[in-house]
Amino acid sequence: MTRLVIVSNRVPLPRKGPQAGGLAVVLKDIVKPGTLWFGWSGKTSSVDNEEAQIAVHGGISYATIDLAEETYKKFYVGMSNGTLWPMFHFRLNLIDFCRQNFEGYRKANERFAEALVKLLLPDDLIWVHDYHLIPLGAQLRALGVKNRIGFFLHVPFVPASVFAVMPRAESLLKDFCAYDIAGFQTETHRSDFLDCVRRILEYRIDSKGAVSAPLRELATLVAPVGIEPEQFRRQAETSARGRNGQRLTESLAGRRLMIGADRLDYSKGLPNRFEAFNRLLSRFPEHRSRVNFLQIAAPSREDVAEYQALRPVLNRIAGEVNARHGAFDWVPLRYMSQGLARSTLAGFYRLSRVGVVTPFSDGMNLVAHEYLAAQDATDPGVLVLSQFAGSASYLNDALIVNPYDPDEIAEAMHQALVMGVLERQRRHARLTECLADLTASSYCSNFLAALSLPSASRSAA
Repeated sequence: MTRLVIVSNRVPLPRKGPQAGGLAVVLKDIVKPGTLWFGWSGKTSSVDNEEAQIAVHGGISYATIDLAEETYKKFYVGMSNGTLWPMFHFRLNLIDFCRQNFEGYRKANERFAEALVKLLLPDDLIWVHDYHLIPLGAQLRALGVKNRIGFFLHVPFVPASVFAVMPRAESLLKDFCAYDIAGFQTETHRSDFLDCVRRILEYRIDSKGAVSAPLRELATLVAPVGIEPEQFRRQAETSARGRNGQRLTESLAGRRLMIGADRLDYSKGLPNRFEAFNRLLSRFPEHRSRVNFLQIAAPSREDVAEYQALRPVLNRIAGEVNARHGAFDWVPLRYMSQGLARSTLAGFYRLSRVGVVTPFSDGMNLVAHEYLAAQDATDPGVLVLSQFAGSASYLNDALIVNPYDPDEIAEAMHQALVMGVLERQRRHARLTECLADLTASSYCSNFLAALSLPSASRSAA
């Protein structure tokens, strides 16, 4: 029987309590007894560890390796988050490239490959996830692996004019071509990738989006990530009635709630979002003392300088907004720089009149899906959504905004707050239909069906 091998930068080892979200939730239904999940342990040591440590839980094998501290800094902090993350999110001014980090990135992928190859069986299907591991397929091929290997990019891809800015861009594109299939969140992301291949590598691409690389044919696929909306709705309904939901409701004292929930990340557009709320209260004074905005920003990548710099900026803006508009019995902007459990967030989404999801760029952004799924269909809230989130390609009945324009966001916030129940119901019904097609199970089944197709190798790779 074919075994599924999942490879990701971090391995979500089982633990007590609810899952926080992320890849573990998306892949939950396909991670079954017999599955192998491989990746970095999250630990550093004095040297790279090429022997995986294996833990078995419920018949599922979790294999992890440690990385040397120096390798980690170059691979994760330097190349992955200092170069690739800003490049894939159109933040060219934040790209920090150096050859030592690039070499460390490749070295880490070599270590992953050397440890993983010892665990592989001849008929394994290998599914590699995200930008940290772009070279892994090529490293596995160099070690003689002939298995079907697929890659999925969870973040956006960028046009050729942007991708070419990064040094060694050509070598990364060639790494993609070691896979049998590459998946993307939206048609725009796939089209941008194919345009890069056409312009930079000058490879031929057929009408189905297959790339004719020297050693094999690379198929490409649009497979949007999703959630299980009905499960999330039930969770939200229960959580809204729970202790935390009741505390939140009591604290609002009858005011309407707007909510945002993000990682503390410069790609999420949080300063502009705070400024938009400031302009909402300035331009539409009827909302003063009648609405609260709760922004949850869980800490992320705290060893990256750009992330450290964001926190004081948000603290300053939040303080200025509350000083300008607040009253002795009303703090308009509630800002939490800590995470909350996914179950708690589900209830908070259901209690909110407006969900604000305004990243500067995002591969998909499942907060938008979760907010919609959490709503009471008889009295639903309204989603304000960035046009540059991958979700905007599918959720057309949200209020779509340009996240670089705080006034446009403020106007959408106002529109959402004054929108009548019939229009909110109509929009929500159409959005719910979209969510039914954007599930985690359909994402997994679509990608794995494509990965299982016969190989189109051109030689013994």
